[in-house]
Amino acid sequence: MSIAETNRSEDNLRIDKLLRSFPSIPQSRQWSGTLHRIVPYGVSGKVRSVRGTTVIVDGLPVPVGSIVHIHRHNEAPLEGEVIGFDAGKTLVAPLDSVDGVRSGERVELFRSFRSVQVSPEIIGRVIDASGQPIDDGPELPLGWRIPCDASPAPALSRPPIDTILTTRVRAIDSMLTVGKGQRLGIFAGSGVGKSTLLGMLARGTEADHVVIALIGERGREVREFLERDLGEEGRKKCTTVVATSDQPAPRRILAAKTATAIAEALRDQGKSVLLLMDSVTRFAMAQREIGLAAGEVPTTRGYPPSVFAMLPQLVERTGKTQRGSITAFYTVLVEGDDPNEPISDALRGLLDGHIHLSRSVASRGRYPAIDILPSLSRLQFHLIQPPMRAAAESVRNALAIYRDNEDLINIGAYARGSNPQIDWAIQQKPLIESFLSQERDSLVSWEVSFHQLMQIGSSAPPVITNTANPSARAA
Repeated sequence: MSIAETNRSEDNLRIDKLLRSFPSIPQSRQWSGTLHRIVPYGVSGKVRSVRGTTVIVDGLPVPVGSIVHIHRHNEAPLEGEVIGFDAGKTLVAPLDSVDGVRSGERVELFRSFRSVQVSPEIIGRVIDASGQPIDDGPELPLGWRIPCDASPAPALSRPPIDTILTTRVRAIDSMLTVGKGQRLGIFAGSGVGKSTLLGMLARGTEADHVVIALIGERGREVREFLERDLGEEGRKKCTTVVATSDQPAPRRILAAKTATAIAEALRDQGKSVLLLMDSVTRFAMAQREIGLAAGEVPTTRGYPPSVFAMLPQLVERTGKTQRGSITAFYTVLVEGDDPNEPISDALRGLLDGHIHLSRSVASRGRYPAIDILPSLSRLQFHLIQPPMRAAAESVRNALAIYRDNEDLINIGAYARGSNPQIDWAIQQKPLIESFLSQERDSLVSWEVSFHQLMQIGSSAPPVITNTANPSARAA
């Protein structure tokens, strides 16, 4: 090797070392892949037609996911996202109304990938899907530019989840214990208390930062959630990303990705992050709208295959890494209170647990309306000690015995003293209901929840088989 080649090699190593030490350039596999997606500026095309909420463009050779500007006469350019191709034409989904778009208008590449600016000042702010503030605060300063479509962390780089994350919601801490980096779904129909529970989690969970994504919410409910459920204290440590139901489907999808990207950026700084998304069902419905507009064939109850491909890509981005953790709660809107509808069924297999909110429990006035029996935390067994595990199993056993015999108890067909297990379940039912209920403004510490659970579970009688056998009862 010549002296010139040696000097050039040393210069390259020195430059590479300098770039790696520069704090504003993230060093990750995601950014390595992003650099390959960059397309030179100046690429443009022309509007051919508008099909529903999709703009058909001629001559726009850019990749799927690119951000373009659709120019309009005497109006500001309309931002859109490339969602597919059809017979040599490019399909663009606008992020706002297509009013003012004319045939032949110029469509110009703006960015080849979607990203969001993340800075420390984003904490405590309310922003839209693009990362722009929509509250009364000042403009956000420039920060780290984070890609919205990052890849999940490799499977073998994820450490085991072995640390309890206290939520100060008694029913969750005691019966559905959560670990740092765990992902759970909150399954419920409409009007059962999902937003109230999310507010309690945001205020009570011992996390460094909280990121909230409100996807497809009614505009009226956004302010109510911020002021009533979250409160002034809760907003101080929260970043809230909002895309209301009146906004186009690409914005609702982008809001979920933006919130996840912000959580990833905070996690990579070594923080423990809580991500609350309400709701992932509306994210799936927005993707269904985009997929059908792109020409996909609907398969399961009208959902195209791209929906079930995007769900794992979204939820797998959260979790625990070597740097930090993202503990995620995704609300799932159960259509018609059917827990086996396609989105609910798919997410149960992707998440590390599920919390069911029951309409019948809510109708009895018990909040949060968590139905313990169908709910499950897959990591609880590994997180808590045997005494607490035994107490939680005793409480769950009492609820199951009471439910199996509830009809006979209500009509008076069961005689006290026929079965010790049923007698114990009847005796403990009021105590358990009181234990599981909690005012939304009341947050209970882990120590208090543990002590109260041990008091209820320690009085369980020996297990007797065939408790549901009618012959064991006296009419």
